[in-house]
Amino acid sequence: MDQTAVPDLADRIGSTKALIDYVAGSIDKATFVEKPFYHLEFDHVFPENVYSAMLAAMPNATDYRPMHGRSRAQDLTDGTHTRVKIDLFPEYIRHLPRDKLTVWSVVGATLCSEPVKDAFRRKLAPGLEKRFGKGFASVGMYPIPILTRDIPGYSIPPHTDTRWKGITVQLYLPSDNANTDIGTIFHDVLPDGSKPKTAQMKFARNSGYAFAVGTDTWHSADPVHNRVKTRDSILLTYFVDAGPLKVLRNRGKRFGNFLLNEVRSRT
Repeated sequence: MDQTAVPDLADRIGSTKALIDYVAGSIDKATFVEKPFYHLEFDHVFPENVYSAMLAAMPNATDYRPMHGRSRAQDLTDGTHTRVKIDLFPEYIRHLPRDKLTVWSVVGATLCSEPVKDAFRRKLAPGLEKRFGKGFASVGMYPIPILTRDIPGYSIPPHTDTRWKGITVQLYLPSDNANTDIGTIFHDVLPDGSKPKTAQMKFARNSGYAFAVGTDTWHSADPVHNRVKTRDSILLTYFVDAGPLKVLRNRGKRFGNFLLNEVRSRT
């Protein structure tokens, strides 16, 4: 992508295509690490001008809604949600101001694109084959990109992701590298069942990680400390999209979340 210009809604198709090519290339160049489980580590996902535009286009706090699932257990005692989100689908972000919509429309479309999905398939082949077998490339994957925001107090204990998920990606969005110590922790599994901390991703600018979900992909997050106001990132999850049940579930979940978001926006 042209490093001198941010995405322009008037040329959204051209900007999206250029960003798709850039991000797919970033995935192909990612470092792969085999321990404690096969995963990718990124140190430069987006063009710098696009990354800066994303930081400048961060939504207001009132634009987010609570996360469901394990995150609900991390709510503060006063009911404050420590993790909130915005789905980066057109129907969810359409209420954002035009300048912010411009940026997140291009980013969301990029992360949902087939070339980016195919790049993850190529680069995560060992982990995907371990789970799905040699025909892993034909297993359907449904991308759901969400912009997430954690506040001090958020944490999550060691866990593996649900088997509904095929690939987990997290792209960090800090404005600087002053708090690299709040990244995701990866765990090994010892014969006695213990799960010691083996590696920790750095919460650094324009960085991130990805792995194929498996029974050994244990990860966690220590409590976010109060030296940061927010911990912002993009969670890109590829849900297994094979068979009528999974296909219906994935699309039904998207539609249901859309309805909830519309009700929230109107009230």
